Amino acid sequence: METRRKWLVAIRRDNFNVTPHTRVCSQHFKKNDIREPQTETGRRLLVKGAVPSLFEWNNFTVPASRPGVWERRERLPPPVLEDDTVVDDEEVCMDHDNASPPDPAVVDLALDDNMSHREEIQRLKQQVEKLTMNQRFGIHRFASSDKDIRFFTRFASYDLLMRFWALIEPSLPYMVSVTQAQRGTFTEPTSNVTHSLQPIDEMFMFLSYLALGSKQRDLADRYGVHQSTVSRIITTWSNFLYTVLGSVRIWIPEEKIREHLPAEFKDYADTTVILDCTELRCQCPSSPLLQSETFSTYKSHCTLKGLLGVAPHGAVTFISPLYAGSISDKQIMRESGILSLLRPGMAIMVDRGFLVDDLVPCKIYRPAFLSGRSQMSACEVRETQAIARLRVHVERLIRRVKEHKFFDTEIPLRLFGNINQLYTVACLLTNYENGPLVKAWAKKPE
Repeated sequence: METRRKWLVAIRRDNFNVTPHTRVCSQHFKKNDIREPQTETGRRLLVKGAVPSLFEWNNFTVPASRPGVWERRERLPPPVLEDDTVVDDEEVCMDHDNASPPDPAVVDLALDDNMSHREEIQRLKQQVEKLTMNQRFGIHRFASSDKDIRFFTRFASYDLLMRFWALIEPSLPYMVSVTQAQRGTFTEPTSNVTHSLQPIDEMFMFLSYLALGSKQRDLADRYGVHQSTVSRIITTWSNFLYTVLGSVRIWIPEEKIREHLPAEFKDYADTTVILDCTELRCQCPSSPLLQSETFSTYKSHCTLKGLLGVAPHGAVTFISPLYAGSISDKQIMRESGILSLLRPGMAIMVDRGFLVDDLVPCKIYRPAFLSGRSQMSACEVRETQAIARLRVHVERLIRRVKEHKFFDTEIPLRLFGNINQLYTVACLLTNYENGPLVKAWAKKPE
């Protein structure tokens, strides 16, 4: 508005009605007020803040063009003005022809201002978007680094993570959030439920929670949401993945196992599953009775205990619920449900502590033990060493599960209602996160 006022003052025309089509000729501006075009087809533009200053009232006249060498100058008759001649205000400023079509160099101040403002707004938008992308914590921030993806999720690469996302994404409309469960509105479509984060970033948060053992308050600060929102997201996703991944049959029929049996198992070709127990340290309950039930003499601490089964080629094929740490290996075999999957003609491979011969209907491969003898026979030693070499794969699998730092610390009592889901999901994720347990087992490209 200030520039407009200056223009009107400089033009000095009474009753001057300015319309969107009003133009001021470029000859009313000084040379340094005009910015020359950058290209041949470009337009000349005004310098910001330029004001027309060359008018007849300040003794400015348009210099006459210099005639060519062969042109004759035309003598003009002297002007004759009668005393009663009135000069119209319109003619005062018309020191050159404005009746012809506007010159391309004619500058529209409003258009110039709008254009410069648009450019500035676009530049600032791009800058804000770039800063937001750099600051926003989520999967897209680390998409270009497999090393970062491995650190935050335990998935070996971004490509593997996206393949996993493609598997579970079709089930997202059926996800029941904790808020819905509390209200009892299980039939509401989740498309009507507002999310603080994109679903893929919610998954990334949940995987980071397991992989790094991050505190909920830390995650709330990273993602810019409330801590209660983080708690709801973690519970919702643990239940969702527990349901979706748990609906996939992981127990592999024995004929399929034999089709993909690694060469290392040729002497134990009927092995269907390698079994072992794992224990997770937990917070000791205040009740003496519960303390005695969860106390593990092996760990000398309160624990939760589960049974894991691994196929010879390295895939998780059985996951039991978690039990109190005082449960015996024999009792966990009886209560876990593994016995219903075993048939005559199969074989299982276990540690020497699994004395379950009277429970299972199949063959057992187990390292020999002395049982009161001074030493084992040479045949028993060789067999024990061979079984130990093969059983190391289930130990590697357990190590992969415990690479999720969530299980490094004591599991607090407040998570006992959700710990089975978290543990089961962590075990199932190992089937998607990595390659084969032994690199030599990787399928060679044809």
